[in-house]
Amino acid sequence: MKKVLLVVDMLEGFLRKGYPLYCGETAEAIIPFVKAKVQEYAKANELVIFIADNHSPDDEEFKKFPAHCVRGSKESEVIEELKGIAKRELLIPKTRYSGFFGTNLEEILKNEDPELVEVVGVCTNICVLYTVEELANRDYKIRVYKQGVASFDQSAHNWALKQMESVLGAELV
Repeated sequence: MKKVLLVVDMLEGFLRKGYPLYCGETAEAIIPFVKAKVQEYAKANELVIFIADNHSPDDEEFKKFPAHCVRGSKESEVIEELKGIAKRELLIPKTRYSGFFGTNLEEILKNEDPELVEVVGVCTNICVLYTVEELANRDYKIRVYKQGVASFDQSAHNWALKQMESVLGAELV
């Protein structure tokens, strides 16, 4: 079965203490699982797509959230633990919650034509949820790994998992 792994916002700015939108120890705890998934994909020579917040210094999103993951900053980089593992990988910078908005993700997935899109990353209730919603709207078969997603807000995390499963039809594993 042809698969694609979407790794959402596994970035320094969300996974390292000291940054304004640090997602906490709960998010740090998913790093080993996400790394294992990337290694699994590398072994199978399957595509890994890193979707990464990448904002301009005056981004509209900073009216809602503190400035974060500004283009070219350390916090906009994929965490070291996940770099250089995948044999086939792409990095897609994004400026909104969905990995599809203003990016070429749709075109890449059409060309790749996966039977299954697996999703890991942060934050479950923000960028993961809205990317999964877009996958569902395009009729992809979706699998979200509960051990591979996290948020700074546990109740919102739980709600988002329920939405992905019951409303968007994602398989939760």
